[in-house]
Amino acid sequence: MKRFLKLLLLLLAMNYPLFSEVCSLLGNGPQSPFWLSFAVRFLSIPIFILIVLGMLFLEILPRYEKGLSVRLQILSGGYELIVTSCWAFFVEIFLYIALFVCRSRGLLEFAWRLRAGSGFQLSSTVLILNTVVAVVVFLVHFQNGFWRTAFCSSQLGVAMRLLMFFFWWLPPVNLILFHKWICIVRRELITARNRFLLDQTRVENAVCRTRYPVVMVHGIFFRDWQYMNYWGRIPAALKRNGATVFYGKQPSSLPIAESAAELAREIRRILAETGAEKVNIIAHSKGGLDSRYAVSKLGLADCVASLTTVNTPHRGCQFADALLGSLPKWLIHFVEGRYNALFHALGDEKPDFLGGVTDLTAASCAAFNREVPDSPAVYYQSVMSKMRSCFSSGFPLNLSYLLAKKYEGDNDGLVSVSSASWGNYLGLLTAGKKGISHADMIDLTHKDVKGFDVSEFYVSLFSGLKEKGF
Repeated sequence: MKRFLKLLLLLLAMNYPLFSEVCSLLGNGPQSPFWLSFAVRFLSIPIFILIVLGMLFLEILPRYEKGLSVRLQILSGGYELIVTSCWAFFVEIFLYIALFVCRSRGLLEFAWRLRAGSGFQLSSTVLILNTVVAVVVFLVHFQNGFWRTAFCSSQLGVAMRLLMFFFWWLPPVNLILFHKWICIVRRELITARNRFLLDQTRVENAVCRTRYPVVMVHGIFFRDWQYMNYWGRIPAALKRNGATVFYGKQPSSLPIAESAAELAREIRRILAETGAEKVNIIAHSKGGLDSRYAVSKLGLADCVASLTTVNTPHRGCQFADALLGSLPKWLIHFVEGRYNALFHALGDEKPDFLGGVTDLTAASCAAFNREVPDSPAVYYQSVMSKMRSCFSSGFPLNLSYLLAKKYEGDNDGLVSVSSASWGNYLGLLTAGKKGISHADMIDLTHKDVKGFDVSEFYVSLFSGLKEKGF
C-alpha cells in the first residue's frame, strides 16, 4: 500500500499539467456543479504545494526501515525509488498510448460533449508541456535512486559499476546490466533484513557471550586498522549477539616468532584490562601460526582456553617455495623494499616482508610443526574453505589460486585444503558455483557469497565455544 501511494504521488507529479488542465476544464464547463468549480478555483494552489512537498519528502526519505544502518537505509530508499520509477515508466507508456488513441479517434471530444455540452480536445501545447514535466520528474526520481544504490551498495562491485558506466547508453546491454544491478541490490537488502530479524529473535540469549573474551588475530599483509576492519562485518554481528571482541594487533609482516611476541604482549594486556583468566583466539591465515607459537613458546598456554584457526597454512604453502626459488632475487628484493616502506609509513615499526613469507613455505612450516607442539591445556580446532575455480575471486587470489592448484590441489586462493586441518577439524566449507575464498572467510571485501553467510558462520562458531564452556 505504501508503494502504491508513492507511485500515485509520482504519477501525479509527472502528469500535473494534464491533471491541472482536465480539472480546470471540468470546473469551468457550462454544466459543472458549483462545488466542483469552487474546488478547482480555490484548491488548485494548495494541491500543487502538497504535491511539491510530497515529492521533496519522497526524494529525501523514500523509505525508512527500523534497525538498518544509515548506509542500508539510503540503499533501501534508492531501491524503492528505482522500483517506483520503473512502475511509473510503464504506467506512463500506457497512459500516452491511451491518450494518443483517444485523441486520434475523437473519443475525448465525444466524452466532453456528453459531459459539458460543447466540443473539446486537449491541445498539443498541454501534451508537450506534460511530456517535458513527466520526463524531468522521472529522471530526477530515477537518478536519485540509481546514485543512492551506486554509492551505498557493498555488493555491486567495481566491475559492475564500470560496466554500467561504459554501457549505460547501449541497449539492450544496459537493460541486462540494470536488471542485474537491481537484483544484486535487492538481494543485499533481503540479506541485511534477515540478519537483523535473526539477531532480534536471539538478542536475549546472547549466543556469542563466551566465558572468556575473544581475540581475533589477522593474517599476513594486513593490520588491525580502526577504520578498515580486517574482519569486515563479522565483529559487529558477534557483538550484537553478546560477544566481547578484541584484536591481536600484531604487525602486518614479521617472522612468526617476532609476530607472536607482539601478539603475546597484546593478549596479556587484554587479560590485565578485563580481569579475565583466559581468552579464546580466533586466528586467520598466518595468524594461526603466530598464535600457536605464542601459546607453546611464549608462556600463553595457561592464558588461552581455545585456539580456532581459519584457513591457516599449518603445513605451509608449496607455491611460496616455488616462487622464492624461481623469481629473480632483484625482483624479490624490489617487492620487499616497496612493501616494507609502505607499511612502515602505515604504522609498522620494522615490517619484514621476506621474513613473513619465508616462514610460510612448506619447509619452514614442517620445521615449525616439529618445534612447536600443541599444549594439552588448550583446545585446538580448525576450519577451511575452498574456491571452485580461478573465477571465484578477483585479483590477486585468482592468480595465486592457479599456482596453489598446480602444486597442492584444492585451495582457497592461498592455502591448500590439505594444509589447513589442525586439532579438531570442523570441515571444509564451500558454497554454490564459486566456493569461498581466503578473503571471503573474513569478509574482507564485504561481499556476500551466495549460500554462505560469513557473519552467521562466526556466530555459530562462537556459540559452539560457549556450549563447550569456553
